[in-house]
Amino acid sequence: MQLGKIIKRVMGATIPPALFIGLTAYFGWNVMRGEHGLHSYAAQLHLLDEARSAQKDASAEQEVWLRRVRGLKEGALDTDLLDERARSMQNLARQDEIVVPYGEHDHLY
Repeated sequence: MQLGKIIKRVMGATIPPALFIGLTAYFGWNVMRGEHGLHSYAAQLHLLDEARSAQKDASAEQEVWLRRVRGLKEGALDTDLLDERARSMQNLARQDEIVVPYGEHDHLY
Protein backbone atom coordinates (compact mmCIF):
# COMPACT_ATOMS: atom_id res chain seq x y z
CA MET A 1 0.00 0.00 0.00
CA GLN A 2 2.87 2.30 0.81
CA LEU A 3 4.17 1.95 -2.77
CA GLY A 4 0.74 2.92 -4.22
CA LYS A 5 0.68 6.15 -2.17
CA ILE A 6 4.16 7.05 -3.34
CA ILE A 7 3.23 6.44 -6.98
CA LYS A 8 0.06 8.52 -6.56
CA ARG A 9 2.01 11.34 -4.93
CA VAL A 10 4.69 11.30 -7.68
CA MET A 11 2.05 11.20 -10.41
CA GLY A 12 0.10 14.02 -8.76
CA ALA A 13 3.29 16.09 -8.52
CA THR A 14 4.49 15.52 -12.12
CA ILE A 15 1.36 15.30 -14.30
CA PRO A 16 -0.03 18.86 -13.72
CA PRO A 17 3.31 20.60 -14.37
CA ALA A 18 3.93 18.35 -17.40
CA LEU A 19 0.50 19.23 -18.80
CA PHE A 20 1.13 22.92 -18.14
CA ILE A 21 4.53 22.78 -19.86
CA GLY A 22 3.01 20.88 -22.78
CA LEU A 23 0.20 23.44 -23.19
CA THR A 24 2.68 26.31 -22.91
CA ALA A 25 4.90 24.73 -25.58
CA TYR A 26 1.88 24.14 -27.86
CA PHE A 27 0.64 27.72 -27.60
CA GLY A 28 4.18 29.10 -27.88
CA TRP A 29 4.74 27.15 -31.09
CA ASN A 30 1.43 28.42 -32.51
CA VAL A 31 2.30 31.99 -31.60
CA MET A 32 5.50 31.74 -33.60
CA ARG A 33 4.74 29.34 -36.44
CA GLY A 34 1.00 28.78 -36.48
CA GLU A 35 -1.42 29.86 -39.18
CA HIS A 36 -1.88 33.25 -37.52
CA GLY A 37 1.55 33.41 -35.88
CA LEU A 38 4.38 35.90 -36.11
CA HIS A 39 6.01 34.27 -39.15
CA SER A 40 2.72 34.35 -41.04
CA TYR A 41 2.25 37.97 -40.03
CA ALA A 42 5.69 38.87 -41.39
CA ALA A 43 4.91 37.04 -44.65
CA GLN A 44 1.62 38.94 -44.94
CA LEU A 45 3.44 42.25 -44.39
CA HIS A 46 5.88 41.33 -47.15
CA LEU A 47 2.98 40.53 -49.51
CA LEU A 48 1.34 43.83 -48.57
CA ASP A 49 4.52 45.74 -49.46
CA GLU A 50 4.67 43.94 -52.83
CA ALA A 51 1.01 44.76 -53.49
CA ARG A 52 1.53 48.43 -52.66
CA SER A 53 4.55 48.55 -54.98
CA ALA A 54 2.52 46.93 -57.77
CA GLN A 55 -0.27 49.43 -57.15
CA LYS A 56 2.20 52.34 -57.47
CA ASP A 57 3.51 50.91 -60.75
CA ALA A 58 -0.02 50.41 -62.07
CA SER A 59 -1.00 53.96 -61.09
CA ALA A 60 2.05 55.39 -62.85
CA GLU A 61 1.28 53.37 -65.98
CA GLN A 62 -2.35 54.47 -65.83
CA GLU A 63 -1.25 58.11 -65.68
CA VAL A 64 0.92 57.61 -68.77
CA TRP A 65 -1.99 56.09 -70.68
CA LEU A 66 -4.39 58.81 -69.52
CA ARG A 67 -1.98 61.46 -70.75
CA ARG A 68 -1.71 59.70 -74.11
CA VAL A 69 -5.48 59.37 -74.43
CA ARG A 70 -5.98 63.04 -73.54
CA GLY A 71 -3.61 63.88 -76.38
CA LEU A 72 -5.86 62.03 -78.83
CA LYS A 73 -8.95 64.14 -78.13
CA GLU A 74 -10.28 66.15 -81.03
CA GLY A 75 -9.28 69.54 -79.63
CA ALA A 76 -5.71 68.43 -78.92
CA LEU A 77 -4.88 67.32 -82.47
CA ASP A 78 -3.84 69.68 -85.25
CA THR A 79 -5.36 68.11 -88.36
CA ASP A 80 -2.86 69.69 -90.77
CA LEU A 81 0.10 68.48 -88.76
CA LEU A 82 -1.45 65.03 -88.42
CA ASP A 83 -2.13 64.85 -92.17
CA GLU A 84 1.40 65.97 -93.02
CA ARG A 85 2.97 63.47 -90.66
CA ALA A 86 0.80 60.58 -91.87
CA ARG A 87 1.57 61.27 -95.52
CA SER A 88 5.30 61.64 -94.89
CA MET A 89 5.42 58.35 -93.01
CA GLN A 90 3.50 56.55 -95.76
CA ASN A 91 5.46 58.34 -98.49
CA LEU A 92 2.30 59.65 -100.19
CA ALA A 93 1.51 62.94 -101.87
CA ARG A 94 -1.52 64.48 -103.56
CA GLN A 95 -1.44 65.49 -107.23
CA ASP A 96 -1.58 69.23 -106.51
CA GLU A 97 1.37 69.19 -104.06
CA ILE A 98 4.95 70.10 -104.79
CA VAL A 99 7.36 67.43 -103.64
CA VAL A 100 10.91 68.44 -102.73
CA PRO A 101 13.19 65.39 -102.71
CA TYR A 102 15.74 65.09 -99.96
CA GLY A 103 18.97 63.21 -100.02
CA GLU A 104 19.32 59.77 -98.54
CA HIS A 105 20.97 61.06 -95.34
CA ASP A 106 18.83 64.20 -94.97
CA HIS A 107 15.98 63.44 -92.61
CA LEU A 108 12.92 65.60 -92.10
CA TYR A 109 12.43 64.45 -88.53
